[in-house]
Amino acid sequence: MRNSKVFFVTCSICFILTIPAVHCDLSYSVPEEVKQNHVIGNFAKDLGLELRTISTRKARLDFDGTKQFCDINLTTGDLIASERIDREALCDNKASCVLKADLMMENPLELHRVSLNVQDVNDNSPTFKNNLMEIEIRESTEKGSRFSLEEAHDADFGQNGVQRYILQKNENFILSPDNDKVELLLENKLDREKQKNMNLTLTAYDGGSPQRSGTVVIHITVLDANDNAPVFSKGVYKASLLENAPLGTVVVKVSATDADEG
Repeated sequence: MRNSKVFFVTCSICFILTIPAVHCDLSYSVPEEVKQNHVIGNFAKDLGLELRTISTRKARLDFDGTKQFCDINLTTGDLIASERIDREALCDNKASCVLKADLMMENPLELHRVSLNVQDVNDNSPTFKNNLMEIEIRESTEKGSRFSLEEAHDADFGQNGVQRYILQKNENFILSPDNDKVELLLENKLDREKQKNMNLTLTAYDGGSPQRSGTVVIHITVLDANDNAPVFSKGVYKASLLENAPLGTVVVKVSATDADEG
């Protein structure tokens, strides 16, 4: 019975001694797509460690997941980038993108939590799903009518995402002032007899520096409306006819045209 108690106490002490001491958390910021060996920070300086102890205590960095995004320079104590850090691939379009890692040191065992805040850079341009948008509008459509347009997509976040649109200058359309939607606003009525088709360029801009943009062509087909009456080639036709003219004799030929189709 006495031996059993001694064994329990001994095991408990051993277990306690293997628990690493958790010290202060470390937080760093790094722009995405930095080059390999880019210095993110110096953990030796931040923790007040002597450089010679980094190597002797076998300092290492373990990231959550399979990729090792950063390494430790055991000579300088620098935290350096070792793999490509692509914010869009890691965090999609989330407001916050944080990589977590553990900084481990031995003799004695010591653990520090490391947070790496990945900052977005403007490395993507706005793009449209298709290179061409096609819209059919009847020429009788009233001024003020609106037509929804496909929005551009930008993989970057926040200010680096799509911020504004500009429509090529033309006589009929402007962009709706409603910032929640991208819409064509008919400012002046269409006339198919003057213009059956038109191509307008829509450009999306982001707010990054340098600024990036993407374009799409809007092809508009103006559909006919019955807005024209037939017109004869002459206002008055005059003809003469003999009294004994046989049946079927052509008296006069008239012609009319209509600007509308069909």
